Amino acid sequence: MGIHDGHREKMRRRFLETGLEGFADHEALELLLYYAIPRRDTNPIAHALMERYDSLSGVLNAPVEDLEKVEGIGESAAILLSLVSRLSRKARIADASQETILNSSERAGAYLLERFAGERRELVFLLCLDRKGRLLACKRLAEGDVASADLNIRKVVEMALLTSASAVILAHNHPSGVAVPSSSDEAATRQVAEALRTIGVRLVDHIVVADRDFVSMADSGDLLG
Repeated sequence: MGIHDGHREKMRRRFLETGLEGFADHEALELLLYYAIPRRDTNPIAHALMERYDSLSGVLNAPVEDLEKVEGIGESAAILLSLVSRLSRKARIADASQETILNSSERAGAYLLERFAGERRELVFLLCLDRKGRLLACKRLAEGDVASADLNIRKVVEMALLTSASAVILAHNHPSGVAVPSSSDEAATRQVAEALRTIGVRLVDHIVVADRDFVSMADSGDLLG
């Protein structure tokens, strides 16, 4: 057993005994990388990742192709790092969706911050609600912002009908911008609201998310639904 093998075994035993309690962020990364980099000392690689991305969250939410630019990180290691955050987020969303009540902009915004966390693509979602504000479904409508995406109004109506929604919330993110709706966002919102009105479904909000911030168009008075 080499020196690195002995150190790895100590790290594994430490984790089994105490979990991640007492682990520095770079040590947690070092341990995780054992399972993608079997023959190298992963401690300096973990330090390099922390130096490049400033935080554990920054590392785990970085794009695979960007992670591969760090010396010592190949495709397998990059995928493993990205997979951890995506699996964790998927599990949290699944748990939250068991009985999610989105009857206020604060609740809806908090749910969407989790949904969009770490997402670097611009996406548009439709949240379908029952009369009590209970989440029936969260459906992805398109990729791209509301104005530039091929936002199919008919698809919005179909989703609302299929889920028997009483109300819906439109949501999209600005991955590299600020959570402020544009004039084109407002125009698209009016079109959606008008289409839904014809089938007796209310558009109760349109929420724009950026980083860890969100803006509710209903709260700001920009929603004409």
